Amino acid sequence: MADAWLLADVGGTTTRVGLARGGRLDPGSTDSFRNAAFSGLSKIIDQYLARHPIPPSALCAGVAGPVRGSTAQLTNLDWFIDSADLAKVTGAQDIHLINDLTAQGYALDDLAPDTVTPLVTGATPPPGGARMVMGLGTGSNIAVVHRTPQGLFVPPAEAGHSSLPHSDGAIGALIASLEGKDAHRPLEALLSGPGLVRLHAHLSGDTLTPAQIITAHLAGDAGACASLTAFVRLLGSVLGDLALNHLPMGGIYLIGGTARAVAPFLLPLGFAETFTAKGPYRHIIREISVSLITDDNAALRGCARHLRQCLG
Repeated sequence: MADAWLLADVGGTTTRVGLARGGRLDPGSTDSFRNAAFSGLSKIIDQYLARHPIPPSALCAGVAGPVRGSTAQLTNLDWFIDSADLAKVTGAQDIHLINDLTAQGYALDDLAPDTVTPLVTGATPPPGGARMVMGLGTGSNIAVVHRTPQGLFVPPAEAGHSSLPHSDGAIGALIASLEGKDAHRPLEALLSGPGLVRLHAHLSGDTLTPAQIITAHLAGDAGACASLTAFVRLLGSVLGDLALNHLPMGGIYLIGGTARAVAPFLLPLGFAETFTAKGPYRHIIREISVSLITDDNAALRGCARHLRQCLG
C-alpha cells in the first residue's frame, strides 16, 4: 500500500486528477483541468505528472461515458480513452477505467459527514440496504451501490440515456419536441445543466445559463420560476421511478454541479410530491431519504476505494 496511485475524475467539462497514498486520496494532490484546453485525457495526465513527478503503480479513472473493456468513449465530449495510451504516459502497471457514477458510488463510505446534506428525510435505513447515486451536471446518470462480503459492488449503468417518461402539458410538449434532436429523448436531455437551459428556452423563449435562471427565479421572475419548478418536479418523478426500479432503501444521493445548484429549491418547488406520487407504492418511496453530496473529490475517493478492493 506504499505505492502511489493516480486517480482521475473525467467529466464532460472538467477533469480532476489526484494521488492516493496508502490507498486513500491525498487531498493536497488534486488539480482541476478544463477539458476544452486539451485534446484528451493523456494530455491532462502528462501535464499533471509534470507538476507531481511521482511514478504511479496504478491508475483508476472514472469517465463520463460507457466503458468497454480497456477503452471508454465520453458521451458529451469527443474523447476516446484507451488504457494502453494511459499506461504509456504514466508507466503504471495497472490501469482501471470505470464509469464516473460508478466511482461516485464507490465513494459513499469514504465521505466526510459534513459533505453530505440531507434534503428529504426517510426511514432508518436497513443494514446493508442498497443505495443510489444520481449525477446531475453536463450530463446525467445513476449508479446503484450494493454492499457485499467482498466490499462495495457498483455495476455500471447508462440510465441517463434511458427515455424520459410520458408527461402531459408543457413538459409533455417539450419532450415531444426533442424528437428531432434526440431521437430517443433521454433523461439527460432535460435533467442536466444543458437540460435546464433547454427547458427554460422552450417554456420562455429565452436562452439563459442555469445560474442566470436561478438568479432570475430568486428575483421573482415568473418564467424562471416556472422553468425551475418544471425541472424540479420532473426530477422528482424520474427519481421516484428509479427508486421503484432499484429500491435504494439505504438512500439516494445527488451529486454534480447542477444537483448542487438546484438542491435548495427541491422541497419548496414540489420535488417531494412528485417523488412519492407512485400510487399504492408511495409508502415505500416515503421511506427513502434523499441527500446532496458536496465533496468535489468524491469520484477520486471512489477510484481509490476501487483500487483498494482490486489490488488489496
